Amino acid sequence: MNKDIKICVVGLGYVGLPLARLFSTKYQTVGFDMNAKRCEALMAGHDATLEVADDILQDAINNHGFVCTADIEKIKDCNFYVVAVPTPVDEHNNPDLTPLYGASTTVGKVISKGDIVVYESTVYPGVTEDECIPVVEKVSGLKFNVDFFAGYSPERINPGDKLHTVEKIKKVTSGSTPEIGKLVNEVYSSVIVAGTHLAPSMKVAEAAKVIENSQRDINIAFVNELSKIFTKMGIDTNDVLEAAATKWNFLPFKPGLVGGHCIGVDPYYLAQCAMTYGYNPEIILAGRRMNDGMGAYVADQTIKLMLKKGIQVLNSHILILGFTFKENCPDCRNTKVADIVKALKEYNLNLNIYDPWANPAIAKREYDIDITNELPKEQFDAVILAVSHREFASLDVTKLVKEHHVIYDVKGFLNRETVDGRL
Repeated sequence: MNKDIKICVVGLGYVGLPLARLFSTKYQTVGFDMNAKRCEALMAGHDATLEVADDILQDAINNHGFVCTADIEKIKDCNFYVVAVPTPVDEHNNPDLTPLYGASTTVGKVISKGDIVVYESTVYPGVTEDECIPVVEKVSGLKFNVDFFAGYSPERINPGDKLHTVEKIKKVTSGSTPEIGKLVNEVYSSVIVAGTHLAPSMKVAEAAKVIENSQRDINIAFVNELSKIFTKMGIDTNDVLEAAATKWNFLPFKPGLVGGHCIGVDPYYLAQCAMTYGYNPEIILAGRRMNDGMGAYVADQTIKLMLKKGIQVLNSHILILGFTFKENCPDCRNTKVADIVKALKEYNLNLNIYDPWANPAIAKREYDIDITNELPKEQFDAVILAVSHREFASLDVTKLVKEHHVIYDVKGFLNRETVDGRL
C-alpha cells in the first residue's frame, strides 16, 4: 500500500505538520502551505509552533524524504490529499469556511482520476459533501464518487501536549463509499498506534468531532457558573470540586478561560447547523455565552478586590501573566486573555502583559495588544495569573507587587495563601 500512495497534506499548522511528519514515516509525503516563509522555515528544520521537535522534523526531512512546499506544481503527482486548514468563526461567531474553500480549490487544481481527498478540519455535519466537494468538482471537472473520492477524519491534536501526540490518540475515519472508508482507515491505522474507528459515514464522523468539544465547553461552562455562585457565597470553588471528585463518576472539570481553535469555536459550528434545521440549541449557546464572558468577569473581580482594599484603580499598574490560550504553548488563537485586557482598558489603567511563550508580533498583529517576553522589573498594584506556564511555577509573585496589592489566580495555580481571589 505504501508503494502506491503518495500523500499531500494541505495546511502545515498545528494539525497538518504533525500529521504530515507522521505520514512521512510510512509514505512519500509532501506538505503544502500557501505561506512560503513557513515552508522555508520548516525545510530549515524548525517548527515555530513547537508541535514537532527540531530533531524529529529534521529526521523526517533527511531520512524520510519529507518535503514542505508552497509550489502547487510539486503536489500534482500525489494521490491522497489531506486537508488540515483552520475553521474559525467571524466577528459574529458564524462559521467561516473561507480557508476550506481555498484548500478545496487547491485540491481541485491538482486532483486526478482515482485520487482521494480527506478532510480533517472541524466542521458541522454535511460540510465536506455539501460545501467542499462541489468546489473540488467545479475546479477539477471530475465527478465525485466516480472520478475521485473523499473521506473525513477529524483532527485530534492537543497543542502543547507532548504526551498525547497525534499517533497516540485514537482516530475516527470515514469515506464517501464503504470501500473508500476501508482504504482511508487502512492508511491512518498504519501510522496511528492508538488505533482507529471507522465511522459509517462522513456525516457521522463530522458530527462526532463537533460534539467532542461542545461537550467539554458545556461542562466547563457549568463549573464557571458554579465558580460565580460560590464566589458570592465565600466558598472556594476548587475546594468544592476536590470534595465532589471523591465520587467515582464525578467529572473533574475546572473553571477557567475557554479559548483556542477548538473548544471556543466548535460549538458555534454545531449551533449553526442546528439552526439551519429549525432548532434553537439553547444549552450549547448558553454554555458559549457563559464561557465567552469569563474574561470580563476576571477583570471585574480584580477591580472589585482592588476597590475593597482601597487601591486606586485609575492609573494603577496591573501585570497579566500569560497571553496564549493555554499553558506551555505559543498558540494565541482565540485567546480569552485578550478579553481580560479589553475589559481592564476601560478603567484607564496601565497594563503590562508578560508571556515567555507568545510571539509579541503575533499579539500585536492579531489583537493590537503589546506583550513582552521579559518579566517587567517594576512592582504592580495587581497581578493576574491568566495562563499556567511552567515558568510561572517558580515565580515568586509576591515580589512583583506593592505592599498593598491584589493577586488574582485564574488557574488555581499559585499558593492560595498568597492570592486574594481565584476562579
